[in-house]
Amino acid sequence: MLSTYRYPKYEYVPPPELKGGIVRHPVVIVGAGPVGLAAAIELAQSGVPVVLLDDDDTVSIGSRGVCYAKRALEVLDRIGIGDACVSKGVSWNVGRTFFRDEEVYNFNLLPQPDHKRPGMINLQQYYLEEFGINRARELPNVDLRFMNKVVSVNAEGKFAKIMVETPDGPYTIEADWLIVADGARSSIRRMMNLEIEGKIFMDRFLIADVVMKADFPAERWFWFDPPFHPGQSVLLHRQADNVYRIDFQLGWQADPEEEKKPENVIPRIKAMLGDDREFELEWVSVYTFQCRRMQQFRHGRVLFVGDAAHQVSPFGARGANSGIQDTDNLCWKLKLVLDGKAPDSLLDTYSEERVFAADENILNSTRSTDFITPKSKTSLTFRNAVLALARDHAFARALVNSGRLSVPSFLTGSSLNTPDTAEFTGDMLPGAPMDDAPVREKVANRWLLDYVGNRFVALVYVADPAAVDPAQVAVFKGLAEEPVPVEVILVSPKAGAAPEGLHALEDYAGRFAERYDAKFGTAYLIRPDQHVAGRWRAFDAGRVRAALARATGNA
Repeated sequence: MLSTYRYPKYEYVPPPELKGGIVRHPVVIVGAGPVGLAAAIELAQSGVPVVLLDDDDTVSIGSRGVCYAKRALEVLDRIGIGDACVSKGVSWNVGRTFFRDEEVYNFNLLPQPDHKRPGMINLQQYYLEEFGINRARELPNVDLRFMNKVVSVNAEGKFAKIMVETPDGPYTIEADWLIVADGARSSIRRMMNLEIEGKIFMDRFLIADVVMKADFPAERWFWFDPPFHPGQSVLLHRQADNVYRIDFQLGWQADPEEEKKPENVIPRIKAMLGDDREFELEWVSVYTFQCRRMQQFRHGRVLFVGDAAHQVSPFGARGANSGIQDTDNLCWKLKLVLDGKAPDSLLDTYSEERVFAADENILNSTRSTDFITPKSKTSLTFRNAVLALARDHAFARALVNSGRLSVPSFLTGSSLNTPDTAEFTGDMLPGAPMDDAPVREKVANRWLLDYVGNRFVALVYVADPAAVDPAQVAVFKGLAEEPVPVEVILVSPKAGAAPEGLHALEDYAGRFAERYDAKFGTAYLIRPDQHVAGRWRAFDAGRVRAALARATGNA
């Protein structure tokens, strides 16, 4: 039990299949962690009935995942739990790196103004799961089944057959599509004899969650070779409820069971905080760095997401953040396939795009791990020289790596992108995740990302929304009648009434024009996961339709 959190107990309800008969469902998801819940909610919101199976009756034990990046928060906004997470979590943008007892480097995750969400929040995973479960239970087409453990999977045909064990005995369920979100030790991956390949690093870290009242700022602090833990590394984060996460590097020879004992943990914390600081030990664990992934994330009718598909070391917060982006990439594609509006080959692009993202995360995580835990005396000498120089020299700061923090992947090589035919500047190229911008509709100040996502949208930059030619308005509305609808949203530096049936957003701070290199006539096609599919200097309905066909696998 934790002193700051009371674990909910969710009721087990006997599944109807126990009475006999096998039911085929469009989608079954295994694992009600952050990633499985995100997938279930997003699909349910789009009208897809989902069965979500979990072998437990509560949320995760211990804080586990802590850091949720801006991109993940934007996805959580779209599934209805972003506000709850940001309200409860600790928002931060600044990280500081220390070498021994001196600060040598700091960074700001969000140096630009005018974004809805912070660069990062810290929030214990059990809160995220609780918020997700509450949201899922609000949706009538999520069948959330606790104490339902998958014991076998057969997915060789055009559907998956799944045997499930419950307190009342076994039953069988079928799924057109099975999404596997059962974590790093995925039992389904083992059942299907699928490998996960990569590297396990020869080092161990101790997690200690500590309850204390302290005036430490909401920042990430990382020490190399601090006086209170010489020769090793330490990370400090503040979470909700005055809980602080402290990670101590232990070395490979450390005995995990011995290191977790309070009589061994408490002296380490006192050496760091001083004897006068009162604290209470909340939760302790020991982990090993690993950077691994499956070769492919799609296997016929089975789709792997999150830690079941790929794993990285925790420094950099690339685990849960990447998993949430997996579901964001997958669910809109799966919805189109289920509705018969895209070929099932579109799901191959889920694997292609997210394997690319996983490789990017693994590369960054591997580099971080090599810097944090040098494997030779030469590497250690180089690392310490970089840290010593970083305080005074910019070139050395660029080499300091205490964990390159989670950022969204720019899917610039995706086959779903329509290449540019005009010159643009800035970062919003095809495949890029959208930048946010403050906008105003009528008199309400809102955010650009509040208007996009979960559907295809065309953003068109105009001089005056009230002056758009009626014939052009008819063309805009025609796109909304396509088999895969595209909603046109007008963006303008001028406040004006929108033509009937359209949104008109005032770019009152000029951030949209700046970040999207927008000139009058500029148009962007945005995917349901808020990635740019194509952009043009002049709106052309034919080009938009062609880009839409390409983005949905119908080209």
